Amino acid sequence: MASAHQIGILRGVETTFPEALVPHLNEEYDGVAAGYVSLDSVQAEGTPEYDVILDRISHEVPFYRSYLKWAALKGTYVVNNPFWWSADDKFIDNVIAERADVAVPRSAILPHKEHPPNTSDETFRNLDYPINWDGVFEYIGFPAFLKPYDGGGWRGVTKVDNRGEFFAAYDQSGVDCMMLQEAIEYDEYYRCYGIGRTHARIMRYNPAVPMHERYSAVPDEPIPEERREKLTRDVLAICRALGYDMNTVEFAVRDDTPYAIDFMNPAPDADYHSVGHANFEWVVRVTAEMLVEKAKAEQQELPEHAPALLGANYKRIEAAEEEQNDAS
Repeated sequence: MASAHQIGILRGVETTFPEALVPHLNEEYDGVAAGYVSLDSVQAEGTPEYDVILDRISHEVPFYRSYLKWAALKGTYVVNNPFWWSADDKFIDNVIAERADVAVPRSAILPHKEHPPNTSDETFRNLDYPINWDGVFEYIGFPAFLKPYDGGGWRGVTKVDNRGEFFAAYDQSGVDCMMLQEAIEYDEYYRCYGIGRTHARIMRYNPAVPMHERYSAVPDEPIPEERREKLTRDVLAICRALGYDMNTVEFAVRDDTPYAIDFMNPAPDADYHSVGHANFEWVVRVTAEMLVEKAKAEQQELPEHAPALLGANYKRIEAAEEEQNDAS
């Protein structure tokens, strides 16, 4: 009898999603064995034991991230690609999304307020001072959001309504590299799962209420089909362009145009208590289908790494556009 395809879940503090996903994989699918990744040291000449790994925590643990890159180079399919996840940031993701014909807010990346560790004034001789703040504010406008270019979970995010509020927040940013982004005053708001670059779940979302109410304190009415189709197209275009097999994309709708305002979420929230029963059941089922498909693939995709990342993403955008045109 052929050995089972091994699926590993690399988890951190979250509980409900991995503890539902592992038994679902083992009970619903033949020919696979799922469990939690177990590690100590990793030897360069070793061989990974998993066909597929779902990564839910390496953004917080550099040891895990290096292990995942090693596993990917050895033939394991890692969700999400650890090479790209190590390279992207919110600012450059906006540029890529715009190239994929997804509307995004105006954004500008800003020099550090304070010198990062082990740098000095001479390190920054390439920068022009004083910074042309008038040009920045004219381009972005107010209100705006000041946020770390690589942040997550609303870390360090401040809404600013004028120059004074901007400088007060910027002065507190320390060594973080920050970006200033146009605030979209929205009529509707959505948070959408993208799984496997082929499946999207469009969910109404309310970012103005406590976390546990954000999927429930929303209008109780069907999403218009035209809106659903547009959001689905944009979710999948972003995920294909970034090469993410698992992501969430947030959209603020202004004047009937959905703007993608947050979509660097390769370990997105999937907790039962926040996303709710129906969304939880969907993400467990569709993620399991994707992991099994990857585990049983005859040939794993080689990871794209640093030198070819941007070019590879542009190729993905072109492929996504061709697929969209074929579908229409």
